[in-house]
This record gives sequence, structure tokens and C-alpha cells, in this order.
Amino acid sequence: MGIFFSFSFLSFTAFLTVSFIKVSKPVDGLPLSTNSRWIVDDGSGQRVKLACVNWASHLEPVVAEGLSKRPVDDISKGILAMGFNCVRFTWPIYLATNDSLASLTVRRSFQSLGLSDAIVGIQTNNPSIIDLPLIKAFQAVVSNLVDNNVMVILDNHITKPGWCCSNSDGNGFFGDQYFDPELWIKGLTRMATLFNGVTNVIGMSLRNELRGPKQNVKDWYRYMQRGAEAVHSANPNVLVILSGLSFDTDLSFIRNQPVSLTFTGKTVFEVHWYSFTDGQAWVNGNPNQVCGQVLNRIKGSSGFLLDEGWPLFVSEWGSDLTGNNENDDRYLNCILGWLSENDLDWALWTLVGSYYLREGVAGSDEHYGVLSWNWRDIRNSSFLQRISSVQSPSRGPGLSDRTLHKVIFHPLTGLCVLRTSSSPPVRLGSCTDTEAWNYTAQKILYLKGTYYCLQSNGVGKAATLSLRCTNSNSKWEIIADSKMHLSSTADGKTVCLDVDSSNNLVTNDCKCLGTDKACVPASQWFKLVDSTRGSTTKSILGFDTITDLPGKDFLWKLFDSF
Repeated sequence: MGIFFSFSFLSFTAFLTVSFIKVSKPVDGLPLSTNSRWIVDDGSGQRVKLACVNWASHLEPVVAEGLSKRPVDDISKGILAMGFNCVRFTWPIYLATNDSLASLTVRRSFQSLGLSDAIVGIQTNNPSIIDLPLIKAFQAVVSNLVDNNVMVILDNHITKPGWCCSNSDGNGFFGDQYFDPELWIKGLTRMATLFNGVTNVIGMSLRNELRGPKQNVKDWYRYMQRGAEAVHSANPNVLVILSGLSFDTDLSFIRNQPVSLTFTGKTVFEVHWYSFTDGQAWVNGNPNQVCGQVLNRIKGSSGFLLDEGWPLFVSEWGSDLTGNNENDDRYLNCILGWLSENDLDWALWTLVGSYYLREGVAGSDEHYGVLSWNWRDIRNSSFLQRISSVQSPSRGPGLSDRTLHKVIFHPLTGLCVLRTSSSPPVRLGSCTDTEAWNYTAQKILYLKGTYYCLQSNGVGKAATLSLRCTNSNSKWEIIADSKMHLSSTADGKTVCLDVDSSNNLVTNDCKCLGTDKACVPASQWFKLVDSTRGSTTKSILGFDTITDLPGKDFLWKLFDSF
């Protein structure tokens, strides 16, 4: 893991202005539709990759979290500055079906829960919202996101406002205490109608994490297809996003019985994957083996949909960003490899730094939040660096700056393999300027358009570029259950591509190929990612990193002073 630190308010403001994170390019061709496994725009049919962050508004106050800490416009602009281009915005069915709740003002909602500090905070930071009815406050947040060119997916997270999710909370499956299918259809229809014509509302997720003892495939088809038709009828512009069973980890039944809908070009499936989806497997097992086993499970439960021509949206994934959760830290390297290899659309859990009220605790911290408790600091800047590469599309319709090639991605750092004009000749650097590689049938990694290949030189030695590409030390096998070790032979010994403390490429003894549970192989994990993307993307103000900026020394001193 990288170094963990947070920025002060001033440096967060600077972060929004000169960060190494890309500003997302606004999408012009809305509404969106689907083309096989891709989500595309309405103009040129070009790929639009959803790189979203979840913003919760489904808990007891039924107000978007964080409005007591920051002005909504600051939050929206910060979302873009961190490289996200959309928000998965959660809501409870009662907001759309219970008129007494919907008409309750924000102030009275917090008063009823005894959250006087939050009232003062919203009065200070968002005075125009404090006396709005809850449904109008919800619309106001969406409107601000739209004004800032952030796409929005409306996610029906739950029926009765509160924290989600458990098997026994009464919100899990059709027929549960708080899950009346007819009321659910009514709520979806009302919400779809309310935002019909709001172009940046690009999708509606029908229901979060179906679960519990009543779940079954027959009722899934019966009601999910009805819900999809209701949403499309009320608002034919939005993508209709269908979740699976078992906390949105299982869509395997689609393989045998495809959904039957009257419309086409708007259907997306969603899946969730956290470290705890597999319990404590990541710390109780060898990471290579666990990564391989879990990816095989996901392939059978949802990943197969990509091969069958359906978009798959990883609508929740995330990690404890304090760096104190080994299970999450190990999982994160595996999922970043998977997201990059498959160039998936996704929504990170979560933007939220803290909650007004979660499970009876006022002001509780959210360790998975990209913002810290006060909503003014970045919780973990190294994490934002790691995900920046998967925020941009690698391939898809309309993305053909280059012919198909490979990118060598390093999940632990979020960087890619580049050549340099000095020694050593290859090292990790920004994936914005990554090299194009060819991986041949003979397992040689050539720099595309050249005769140079990547070569190993022995344990502890730098990897180099060579014109002698027929020797065993120029062959790179993809090995281990994780399929993320690149192995070669040098001096008669098997070595694996690795990274030293300065991000230079070296080769070392291969890590964790046995059953050792304590072994950590992440420095040696690489993914060969298919790409047609050129290196034309620029970050804020046209500079790729903060080290490229004029006056960089002054800026670092400014940051270090807080």
C-alpha cells in the first residue's frame, strides 16, 4: 500500500485545481444506450465508460449525506476533480410513494431524529436546502450534479429509509415486510417520471442487493421484468439496470433464461464485489490462489454476461481506505486487475466521509469514503492515484487512436510500464502516457512499432529493452492462479517481473507461488490489458502530474506546511 495522508481544506482546494487526477470529459451525446457489452453515446455511438462514485441519500434523514459539512456545489465539483464522471445516487421507495415523508422539510426530518448539529451545518453550508421538502432537496442535489456535468444513476437502494443491508431487515426481496412489489413499481414509475427530460440522469438501478430467505429466480423474473418495463415506459431515455440475487453477487440464472423485455438497447446488469463477499478468504489464504478462485466464481456468476454481449456494471466495490484492513488491501490488488483487464463500468463505494445517522450512531465515520469525516480532506490520495487508470476507457466503439495493443498495468500502484530515455530503460509511470506493447504467440513483449523487447537479466537486476528477442530471458509466461505474474528465465533461473522502491522494473524470485498465507505478491502482479487508447488524455490545466506544473516546488512547500 502507498503512503496514507489527507489534505487540509486549503490543499483540498488546490487539489481540485492542480491535482494529478484527471478531470472527466463531459459527455455530450446523451442519453446513453448499449451496443453489445458497451455503453455508448447517442451521437456518434462512441463508448462512454461509467466511472462513478456512490453518494448515499437513503438513510433515515432521506437527505444526501455531507450537506452539513460542505456546500453541494463544492461536493459536485470535487467529484469531477477526483476523476469520476457520474454518481450512483441512492434513494428509498418511500421518498416516491409516501407523500407525508416526501413533503417533510429537511429541517423537520433532522429535528425528528434529534440531529440538531446537522441542522446547523446545513443551515450554514446549504441554506437554500434546509427548508425544502425532502423530495425537492433530492431534486436540488441532482440538479447541481447536472449543472456540473456529472451523470447520475438513480439507485433504488431500499424501501424504508435506513442502513442497508441484511437478510432480515424486511427490505430484501419481494414480499418482505417493507418490499411490496406493487408499491415498488409505483415508486419506480414516479421517480422515472419525475426525472424524465433531465438528460444527465442516464440510468435507473431497479433495486439494490436482492437477498434474504424469500429470494427465488421465478419471482426475480416476474418482478424485475415488470420493474424494467415500468421504468422504460415512464422514461425511455434512461438505462435500466438490473441487479442479481444474494446481495447482487449472482446473475448465473441469466445464462439459461435471458430476460424478456419489449425494448432493446437500454438494459444493463449490475454486480457487487467486496473483500467480505468471500469472508476472510484474503487473509486466510494464499493471495494468488484466492484471487484465481474468486475470479473463477465471478466469471460463472456474472462475468459471462460480457461474452454474451451484455454490459456489466460493477455498481459497488470498495476498500477500507485507512490501510488497516489486510483483507481489503489484498482484495484491492485483485479487483483492480480485473477491472482493468475487462475495462468494466463501475461505481465505487463511496464518496461519503461520514453519515448524519447510521445504525443509531450520529456522525459515524465511513472508512470506505474517498472523503474524510469532515468532507473537506481526501482520505487517501494514493488510492485516487491507483484508480485513475481505470477511470478512463481502454477500448470500445469509437476508441481507435491506436490499433489494438497491450498495456502493462500494475494494480498495486495504478501505474503502467513505460520506457525512459535514461537508465534504467523501463519503469512505472502514468498510464496516461503508457506504451503500446505486443504480446506475441511466442510470449515476447515487444514495444509496438519497434524491434525492442522486454528482457530479464537475473535476480535483483533491472529489466531492460533488447534487440535480441529469441532467448529464454525474452519470453514472459503469465503464471499463477491469479494470472498476474509475468515469469521469465535468466541465468537458468525462473524470475518474475517486479518493481523496486523507485518504481523501476526489476526481476526477482517469484513470490507466493505455493500455499503460503502470509506471502504478499502484489509488487509482482501485472495485467496485460487490451487497449486501443492513445496517450492524448491530459489532466487539469494540461499537466499530467503535479510535478509537471510551473512553481511545483512552491506548491509542495505549501502542502507540506499543513
